[in-house]
Amino acid sequence: MIRFENVTKALGGRKILDGVDFTVEKGETFVIVGTSGAGKSVTLKHMVRLMTPDEGCIRVGDDAISEASGQRLESLRERFGYLFQGGALLAWLSVLENVALPLREKTALGNDEIVSRSQDVLKRVGLEQDGDKRPSEISGGMQKRAGLARAIVRQPEIVLYDEPTSGLDPVTSRTIDALIETLRRDLGVTGVVVTHDLHSALSIGTRIAMLHGGKIIELATPEAFIRSERPEVKAFLDSQYITRRGAWERSSEP
Repeated sequence: MIRFENVTKALGGRKILDGVDFTVEKGETFVIVGTSGAGKSVTLKHMVRLMTPDEGCIRVGDDAISEASGQRLESLRERFGYLFQGGALLAWLSVLENVALPLREKTALGNDEIVSRSQDVLKRVGLEQDGDKRPSEISGGMQKRAGLARAIVRQPEIVLYDEPTSGLDPVTSRTIDALIETLRRDLGVTGVVVTHDLHSALSIGTRIAMLHGGKIIELATPEAFIRSERPEVKAFLDSQYITRRGAWERSSEP
């Protein structure tokens, strides 16, 4: 569904992506992990041409989105929903109005239908009682869920998640994970998740890719990923106290 073909991108004179190749299959949740600065968010932005590669091609289906412009680019972007890292809610609008915004801007639906659809997705993410509140009146986790509701209100084929659990407590993080898995399982949404949270990656990913030094150094199922022999992967797993047995354990040593 999404294919990177020898994609290279340099920023500030440094290669962030260096000949990256991978394919995201329809209906899967593809997770990209790596340390800070590894190029995870850069990769995500290329998928909707918020960035353009210096070399290579990104395809969505049979279309080269990396070369598209004008109406063709807009049409391809409409296949995506995007959950931004900070939620990116507009402070002067209510939660319901934030969720409804894509429908008001991009469709010809009447107000009653827009409100009905917006309320439906708020219910799906557990915020049906909070539509009248402003973003400042709800918690960070609720803001992430509201951002997710806005991302899916137009029923996109693909949802891109930029650090969906960043800054959240463990319980709220697992709630977000459950919502992402529900979208894949019940609605067939193809997901691409960028995260440094390996607990989340192993829970929701159908496959996990690790970026390091501008390249994909590992691409495997969660079960295979935790048994990787790559030293960079092993160090990343160890840093989050994830053992090769698959148990999530914290070291007893100080």
